[in-house]
Amino acid sequence: MELDILLYLGIVAFCAGFIDAIAGGGGLIQTPLGLALLPQIPVSTVIGTLKIPAFSGTAMAVGQYMKKTKINWMFFALLALLSFASAFAGSYTLTIVNNDFMKPLLFIILIALWVFTYIKKDFSRKAISNITDRQKYIWGVVISIVVGFYDGFIGPATGTFFIMGFVFLMGFDFFKASAYAKMINLVTNFGSICLFLLKGAIIWKVALPMAVCNGLGGYCGAKMAILKGQVWVRYIFLFIMFVAICRFGYEVWFK
Repeated sequence: MELDILLYLGIVAFCAGFIDAIAGGGGLIQTPLGLALLPQIPVSTVIGTLKIPAFSGTAMAVGQYMKKTKINWMFFALLALLSFASAFAGSYTLTIVNNDFMKPLLFIILIALWVFTYIKKDFSRKAISNITDRQKYIWGVVISIVVGFYDGFIGPATGTFFIMGFVFLMGFDFFKASAYAKMINLVTNFGSICLFLLKGAIIWKVALPMAVCNGLGGYCGAKMAILKGQVWVRYIFLFIMFVAICRFGYEVWFK
């Protein structure tokens, strides 16, 4: 592994961790650039490797958000169990899908997510009060299963999807949604990592340096989000994501 490639991957991991801690979607930066910088490696192995830095960055962000939010641990335990199983199943599905199918599919999904992020100006910061506890449990189960499988199978923008679901379907305010999203995303990452460990599909000399960089980015991003909010970083996020998608698109269609 060339040192310059590792350096680029480290920078990518830091930026991904920083942005993911603020508004989710760090995988939209880390995944396409990781695939572009490691084109000779199977998609499932690259994504499995990227789960390690994603886990470390999310773990650092969780520590910061938990200081500001009260957690219903029984509710979290239910969502965590479902998310873990769904992510494990999603990662298993990924290992049996052909690369020629996965890369174009990822490219299309990334473009769709970029468009959505551009159109959606900001998340609501006010909790919705007319949602019953029963509805919260039902939506929590649905979100955990669907987004958990997505995270194991593909991954980019999982944190954003969790935040969206918790805000718009369950009525959480932004910081509460972010805290739950980070904690459950940590579980889905762990579920995927367990599968990839069993498959031997992790490149540790890439994963560990990226994990340090992503963790540092996650810590800094969470601190910044708590102090100043996430709106200001949106334009930087869109620009970096656009560059990442263009680079990955070149890899998919012209190489």
